[in-house]
Amino acid sequence: MITAVCNMLSFVKRRGICLLLALLCVLLPFFSEASASQIKSMRIGQGVGSVRIVFDADSSFEYKAFLLSGPSRLVVDAYNVDVNPKIERQISKNNLISSTRVGVVDGGGRRIVFDLEKPVVIKKAFMLPPQSNFGWRFVIDVSLASEREFRSKVGTSYAFTSSDNPGGSSSKKTASAAKNKAKSNSKRIIVLDPGHGGKDPGAIGYSGVYEKNITLAMGKELKTLLEKSGKYKVYLTRSTDIFIPLRDRVKIARKHNADLFMSIHADSTKNRSAKGLSVYTLSETASDKEAAALAERENKADVIAGLNLVEHSREVSDILINLAQRESMNRSSEFATFMVQEMKNSVQLVDNTHRFAGFAVLKAPDVPSVLLEMGYLSNRQEERLLKQQTYRKKLAIATSRAIDRYFENMQHASVF
Repeated sequence: MITAVCNMLSFVKRRGICLLLALLCVLLPFFSEASASQIKSMRIGQGVGSVRIVFDADSSFEYKAFLLSGPSRLVVDAYNVDVNPKIERQISKNNLISSTRVGVVDGGGRRIVFDLEKPVVIKKAFMLPPQSNFGWRFVIDVSLASEREFRSKVGTSYAFTSSDNPGGSSSKKTASAAKNKAKSNSKRIIVLDPGHGGKDPGAIGYSGVYEKNITLAMGKELKTLLEKSGKYKVYLTRSTDIFIPLRDRVKIARKHNADLFMSIHADSTKNRSAKGLSVYTLSETASDKEAAALAERENKADVIAGLNLVEHSREVSDILINLAQRESMNRSSEFATFMVQEMKNSVQLVDNTHRFAGFAVLKAPDVPSVLLEMGYLSNRQEERLLKQQTYRKKLAIATSRAIDRYFENMQHASVF
């Protein structure tokens, strides 16, 4: 009897220990969360053309700040820290920031997004240690900037740790912070396709200039501009006056695993008064008769060169089937939208600038692709402009801005 009672007590004791351990396992995450550092409140101070944002926190934390466009936003990623959701309502009156919202960021932290009323640049950011009646404070200063200054800073990350200059001196900028994902740090690959070439001159201008020469000059100038930014690796389908079949241009884009493909052209028509820039993306149905006629002319490039297309019909058919992949076509349209927005303030556009047609050169199933018609060589005025390097540079600058916006939008699509 005594032995039985002892065994029962031992069993109860073991069960009690197991229950206690189980209870601790359940409650431990809550204790940990409760003891985590927290951004408790936020204050915004208005200066002359500037704003200072101050976060009050329990302790120091690692953080990263950067700017986004489309729409314009200031983003702060705070790592290993929680955020009081009430800060979304702690926006004091100012002329640069309209609203704030809080979300989750990969890697364990919170993302604080500030919607901007006007373009700004980040002047400095720093962590202040406890002092007098204040605890830890994270301070970020932004100032009013031109649209050009703002865009030049978009995509650049300002990364800091809690040990960086805790006394409040200006923080150091690191373009590729350790916390950035590898894809964010790698250069985007762009393939530029100067239309025509070699035995295929393309359109012949008002004074006899060849389209193939204009497109090659534009391609080289755009390549130089994009690579100078340090953000992109750019390939040309041709860098000399040679003929390349349309299907091979598509293969080049896929060979380089391009993130974006742009075919560069200049149009021509019997109507000498027609002028203006247009942007095309792929569609089995043309947006209008003019677009259909243009696609038919461009797609005859291989026929002009004497190539036999019949033997490739199966390959072309397979590509057409793959075009059902809506992702690439949707992204092509997104980029075309950015192109139109950036070009409209720089050059004359045709009506319904973003057009659709079945261009063979746009038929890479897995590469977002657009075709740029820079203008009409058949128009005396536009031919003269397209022959000028200064005008082509204007086109290149607007195109580079559109490319920046496109990739920024892709990279930060998850930022609400």
